[in-house]
Amino acid sequence: MTGAGTGPVPSRAQVAAVMDATLLKPEASHADVDALVADAARLGCGAVCVSPSMLPLRDVPASLLVATVVGFPSGKHHPLIKASEARLAVSNGAHEIDMVIDIANALAGDANALISEIVTVREAVPAPVTLKIILESALLDDEQLRTACRAAATAGADFVKTSTGLHPAGGASVDAVRIMAEEVGGRLGVKASGGIRGWDTAVAMIQAGATRLGVSSAEAVLAGAPA
Repeated sequence: MTGAGTGPVPSRAQVAAVMDATLLKPEASHADVDALVADAARLGCGAVCVSPSMLPLRDVPASLLVATVVGFPSGKHHPLIKASEARLAVSNGAHEIDMVIDIANALAGDANALISEIVTVREAVPAPVTLKIILESALLDDEQLRTACRAAATAGADFVKTSTGLHPAGGASVDAVRIMAEEVGGRLGVKASGGIRGWDTAVAMIQAGATRLGVSSAEAVLAGAPA
């Protein structure tokens, strides 16, 4: 992780509230997802994020939002497939959609292609569904990242998100979060995801401008909070 966050240190409860407790392993069972939901509710997390095949979820408390992924993890699905996947997920109880863009368009700086793809999904799942756009920020240089953020805002997305957490290029960084927040802060949310495994990293992401965190082990992150 490079860079450093600044600003006040959030409380344990504040960090938990912006966490999407995430389970996207292909071997995850419904019992695993049930345990995720129970743990997220106990810890005070704001949402759970699961694979679309796990929907609808059972016994989700009203305090938890349900998120899922589309076009995951490669982003190379046709936009109409992503739109259909998103629409089906919402019909199965998802409140939030985390969509992987076609990364090649971001690398090419092709804002029009990015906007077209995102609009296709946005039209399939209009507000109040929350649409988050996964950019794989570790692959992009600063200008490519800024272009992708601007495209997401133009297309009507609600959040930009750093990473799937599965690409070999890496996950979230403080520097990427800061750039994303500079571009869309106040208009869109910023979700940092990928490699957030400890309290200090989580806090640094929030201080850099992240308004949501995707974490695969919420309890381990929160265990590092000051007593």
